[in-house]
Amino acid sequence: MAALGHTEHPDRPSGPIGRLRARLVGVLRAVPIRWRILSIAALNSAVVVVLVGMIWNGAQVLGSAWDDVRQVRESDRILALLESETGRLHNLIHRYINQPSPDLFAEILLLREAVLGTLTNRAAKDPMLSGSVEELERTTDRFLNGFGELRSVQATIAKTYEDQVQGPARDMAGLYSIIEGATGHRDALIWPSLGKSREAFTAMLVAANSYYLSLSSGAADDARRNTETIEKTIPVMIDLADNDLQKMALRRLGARTAALREGFAKLSEQLASRTELLRNTIDASQAEAIGAIDDLSTKMRKREQKAQETFDRTLADISRRVLSIAVIFLGIILTAGVMIALSIRLPLQQIMAAMRAITLGDLDREVQGTKARDEVGAMARAVEVFRENAIAKRQTEDELRASKEKAESALLELNTAQQNLIDAERLAALGGLVAGVAHEVNNPIGISLTVASSFARRSEIFEAQLKGDGGLRRSQLEEFVQSSRDASQQLVANLQRAGELIQSFKQVAVDRSHAERRQFSLSEATDQIIASLRPVLKRSPITLQVDVPEGLLLDGYPGSYGQILTNLFLNAANHAFADGRAGTIIISARPRGADDVELIFTDDGAGMTSDVQRQAFDPFFTTRRNEGGTGLGLHIVYNLVTQQLGGRMMLESKLGQGTTFRIIMPRVAKGGAQSTESDGTSQWPNRTMSST
Repeated sequence: MAALGHTEHPDRPSGPIGRLRARLVGVLRAVPIRWRILSIAALNSAVVVVLVGMIWNGAQVLGSAWDDVRQVRESDRILALLESETGRLHNLIHRYINQPSPDLFAEILLLREAVLGTLTNRAAKDPMLSGSVEELERTTDRFLNGFGELRSVQATIAKTYEDQVQGPARDMAGLYSIIEGATGHRDALIWPSLGKSREAFTAMLVAANSYYLSLSSGAADDARRNTETIEKTIPVMIDLADNDLQKMALRRLGARTAALREGFAKLSEQLASRTELLRNTIDASQAEAIGAIDDLSTKMRKREQKAQETFDRTLADISRRVLSIAVIFLGIILTAGVMIALSIRLPLQQIMAAMRAITLGDLDREVQGTKARDEVGAMARAVEVFRENAIAKRQTEDELRASKEKAESALLELNTAQQNLIDAERLAALGGLVAGVAHEVNNPIGISLTVASSFARRSEIFEAQLKGDGGLRRSQLEEFVQSSRDASQQLVANLQRAGELIQSFKQVAVDRSHAERRQFSLSEATDQIIASLRPVLKRSPITLQVDVPEGLLLDGYPGSYGQILTNLFLNAANHAFADGRAGTIIISARPRGADDVELIFTDDGAGMTSDVQRQAFDPFFTTRRNEGGTGLGLHIVYNLVTQQLGGRMMLESKLGQGTTFRIIMPRVAKGGAQSTESDGTSQWPNRTMSST
């Protein structure tokens, strides 16, 4: 903007650089400005096209690399699923071996089909796994086939346990019962050996069952040891037997004990074979499958790392190329932009210099660049026309200035008149209160004066009777005392009433005349205001009902609250109940949450039309203009509620059905004492909430 400082000849370049710049600017000015701007847009479009092409090409490469990364992650997820399903199948097989059940077997079969399905349908078709999944399939087949062999061995073990262990044991239990039955009494010589043998038999059964269920080596040793104890007691019991039935049962018991020993030995061999099969076929195959899966997972991670590196490298290469192209084109665009900007800025500086000269009063200076054919040249020619018209404009400025001063003076007078009207409206309400209270106070004061005068005359008569020669009779004294008591009671009652009226008016007058903030009781303030409005109520057939509960404390401006309630009451008396119409006004209040109080002023008077409701709060709007209405009552109420008290006000009315004003006031006023009285031009609402 340094060129603006040379007000005389800013268009004359100095030096070779200035002349070269002027020559380039002259060449560019042969092209219209719109084509110069379009050339910048064309360069930007070319940049966008080139960058889009590079980004699209890079997106193809990145897409391919990302497909590899995604495929590797999918393959890794399949391997993780296989590992999880194989481990779960291994655990189910071990559970089935320990506690065979149809539910476990069905779950093993379902999981087996799931593992095979994952291998054949997903892993075999995965391009990342298709060449490496054969070994895993073979290992998994061995693992699953081993379960079939193991199940066959398990069936053999169950049959051996049932036929060669449980069968002899049941026979032995019956033989023990026969021997005990053949023994006549417990004093027989065979009874101690029989009891020891029977105890060894019971312990042997418990140990055999424990060994079958848990494969505990200690249980197996206990079973063998108790079997030997039974075999050792049988010869002793045969020698002590005292009848043939006992001997026959004992020989049979010896044979079944030998069969039990052989069956238990065979069971031990089969359980050992099952354990070996479980270790060498199931566990080993499962370990091989997990190892194969881990190897494939390692390959997948390496492949994923390689694909990720390709993706990162491609992304970095695309970023470098895009940045390079962007820098090159940015340089071209900046150069062209600077030249085009100069072709526009320099002529504009000349026009600005000419305009400044015109504004400074130098109308003799010639506007440069009027012969150029571009848009700036047209502006220069327009400035030249403006310069020619400036002289004529100067001649009219004095007249315009005088008109402006007159308009400002009229506006000031209008604002002053508006403020005076608002103040007059407020003082009129206060004056009405003064007249009403004076009238109310006049009655008790007049009665008190009459009673006092009568009492004074009665006192003079009593004094004359007291000083007379005839003396004072008792009846006269009692009459004087009675009249004195009546007079004093009337004086006290009337003067007390006058004092209450004066105190109420005093508080209302103080609140009205001093916009001081203080804490006040809503019910007390309402009662004081209603007391000041009693004269109006006596002159009108209006019934007033007040429902303001005790204990509602507000921190605000009681004078503003009194002005609000007075204006609403007078507005209702003048408009809702015009021409002496009877009706009811209800004033109620209730808490609204923890921070607000809602005041409701309702009348059953004439109501308002929708047009009147829309303008009810506008200043100077009244429906009784010809009857002395100023149209400021509700406007003052709205300003006091919204600005000084910081509340909200809503209007609801229907023609012929009355009007309701809802005022929501915060318990702590948010406005200032002078917010509505500074200049009399405070804002009023654009619309009100109303019902038609």
